[in-house]
Amino acid sequence: TRKRAPLSEMAPAGVSLVVTVLCLLAGAGLAAGDRVYIHPFHLLVYSKSSCEQLEKSNTEMPKDLTFLPVPIQAKTSPVDEEALREELVLVSERLEGEDKMRATKVGMMLNFLGFHMYRMLSESQNAASGTILSPTTLFGTLASFYLGALDPTASRLQAFLGVPGEDQGCTSRLDGHKVLSALQTIQSLLVAQGGASGQSTPLLSTVVGLFTAPGLRLKQPFVRALAPFAPITFPRSLDLSMDPDLAAEKINRFMQAVTGWRMDRPMSGISPDSTLLFNTYVHFQGKLKGLSPLAGLREFWVDNTTSVSVPMLSGTGTFQHWSDPQSNLSMTRVPLGKSACLLLVRPLSTWGLQTVEALTFQHNFPTWVKNLSPRAIRLTMPQLTLRGSYDLQDLLAQAKLPTLLGAEANLGKISDDNVRVGKVLNSILLELQADQEEQPTESAPQPDGPEVLEVTLDHPFLFAIYEQESTALHLLGRVANPLSGV
Repeated sequence: TRKRAPLSEMAPAGVSLVVTVLCLLAGAGLAAGDRVYIHPFHLLVYSKSSCEQLEKSNTEMPKDLTFLPVPIQAKTSPVDEEALREELVLVSERLEGEDKMRATKVGMMLNFLGFHMYRMLSESQNAASGTILSPTTLFGTLASFYLGALDPTASRLQAFLGVPGEDQGCTSRLDGHKVLSALQTIQSLLVAQGGASGQSTPLLSTVVGLFTAPGLRLKQPFVRALAPFAPITFPRSLDLSMDPDLAAEKINRFMQAVTGWRMDRPMSGISPDSTLLFNTYVHFQGKLKGLSPLAGLREFWVDNTTSVSVPMLSGTGTFQHWSDPQSNLSMTRVPLGKSACLLLVRPLSTWGLQTVEALTFQHNFPTWVKNLSPRAIRLTMPQLTLRGSYDLQDLLAQAKLPTLLGAEANLGKISDDNVRVGKVLNSILLELQADQEEQPTESAPQPDGPEVLEVTLDHPFLFAIYEQESTALHLLGRVANPLSGV
């Protein structure tokens, strides 16, 4: 009999997260009339038939096949990002109604968790520095560990993801495969083709590195199950008990060689008693239609006395916009594709970004996005290349769950060996560029019609990249200095 982890073992914030999600989704728990109860997360938990099949497979199937990861120095083909985009586009073309409904549920859950963990991350950093976090990647990483976990770890992860286990029966258990499939749906919608004429589609690549101590055998079903979330997974072994800096350097060199991405803050400080490192690497490249490079470099004010010279993009057109003097902020939405959007948030009084950040990313984001309406705007913003990395173990410790993936975690579906999880990194590379390489211009022609509003982001600002149909947030961040990344 499985036992539910007591609420005292969960962070208070985690409990409130679960309660909030349940309240929002409560309406989904009632069928027509009052004769049938439908679990509010019925699209994400095991159905009765799948439970029966699962029980049958557990008794009839042989023990999970395991394998030893090849050494990290083994020859490896580089990642083909265009092929990954094409695969996601194909997925988007095959989506059915239930796929999108499931993606909407997961999008709501990952948004709540993402805002909560973004606050943890931003509070741990200097207020004057940049921040970037991917709610989709964070949720996918935790859901991946859920797939590899047994109770009590599985129950605690399920609750932290936002789905209470209720009676802990099979039909109340989260189906990790459905969650990762929903994340694939969200990713595919982000790169879906169509929309505005001539609008390019974003590039989105997700790669997982499973770095193990020599001799640790991984279970094949677990590694294969990661494919919807991370179509490319590199299981590689190396001596993690060696000089921690040397082990980190080998991992950094390997990932840069296979992806071609450079990270400003590569891995460091590996614990020598770790046997597994789970690193997720994400590259998002979006092109801003209608914006072209301005000639030369322009000033971006880091604070009220310091500026840096940065390349800027500018263009005039109709954008979704909303301004609220009382809250000291304005929002401007820029399309990145058929369904992917960039939301730019800036303080109206130039400074006071911390207050705006708390209001936007912790309280009123969904409501305020609904207030957006078309407006003729001349938008000027920095061309951005942002790199960031954070350890989920640190964020879990801040959320008062330091043992969730600690030494006592039961990860029996990842390996039959004793798995001691070290770092769990999310590393992000974000590039926002002009959609077309036009000749640099000093100004763009003004459209006929209403007065054009000038929106210039030459001071620290916030941004969010999200998918409109599921409302899932892919990236959240603060730009403090476009030249220093985050």
